[in-house]
Amino acid sequence: MTKNSLLGVVIIGRNEGERLIKCIQSAREISDLVVYVDSGSADTSVERARELGCLCIELDMAVPFTAARARNVGWRKLAEKHADVQFVHFVDGDCEIISDWVEQALQFFAQHDNHAVVCGRRVERYSDRSIYNRLCDIEWNTPVGEAKACGGDAIIRVSALQAVNGYRDDFIAGEEPEMCLRMRKQSWKIERIDADMTIHDAAMTTFSQWWKRSKRAGFAFALGAYVHGADTERHWVKETLKALVWGGVLPFTILMLSAINAWFLLLIVIYPVQWYRLTRLTYIDADVRAQWSFFIVLGKFAEFTGVCEFYWKKITKRRMHLIEYK
Repeated sequence: MTKNSLLGVVIIGRNEGERLIKCIQSAREISDLVVYVDSGSADTSVERARELGCLCIELDMAVPFTAARARNVGWRKLAEKHADVQFVHFVDGDCEIISDWVEQALQFFAQHDNHAVVCGRRVERYSDRSIYNRLCDIEWNTPVGEAKACGGDAIIRVSALQAVNGYRDDFIAGEEPEMCLRMRKQSWKIERIDADMTIHDAAMTTFSQWWKRSKRAGFAFALGAYVHGADTERHWVKETLKALVWGGVLPFTILMLSAINAWFLLLIVIYPVQWYRLTRLTYIDADVRAQWSFFIVLGKFAEFTGVCEFYWKKITKRRMHLIEYK
């Protein structure tokens, strides 16, 4: 692919090792303008990134870290150094960019002036190594067409970033949908095109990793609903309520009723019924449908803990820290 001088790349990461090297090499294939933002790596990430030609920024870790803050620092430095850059490809350091997709995305931008964000499909590198990696691969496979939000990997217009002042630094999770919501309020559009975009390495092999990641999702739902839930769109209110009902209200109610009469414990059958209902969804591959459904149901308990943690920290005014699964 011919490098496009209007496109820059912002990579964020910490202790990604060889995954970061692959990420940078793939970024250098599409652009000479690559910024790497490091968030306190203890390995040689910064040194290796410099050797590979990146402009490196080391975040001040005295300030609470968020991916949103890292991305903001990156794109603003890129825009400052290269005023002619019109698009920024954001990518996480555990991903590798598939170069063919970039040309398709830029062609789409050329034909759609009102689009702020174009994304493709993030593909899991080792989806067969664990059910948790496979779950990520299913999650990445979002519908093609106009979308409400993108994930961490996407190409975004600099003018759109400037119009909304980028991500919110204080969002420790769910920062991309929150920013996309503000963009859409300004009549910008987000598109998911039919192209594989990046190869991701979740390296998620244990139940505890999956639980933390699901807990983070619940935290993100509650945070998004707290900030934008009163808007017409009711941002992530439904997702927050689902986590509260399925992960907390229903089991608590069943336990309380069973104290009156043990027969009420039979109400717990609602969970296997929900599992069965989900196994009938045909857009999930048949070979993994039963497992996927099981983790969707179980995940509501993890999301519930994330929602509770958010509100507990809001009530007690405690600092909100990133919930990391690896």
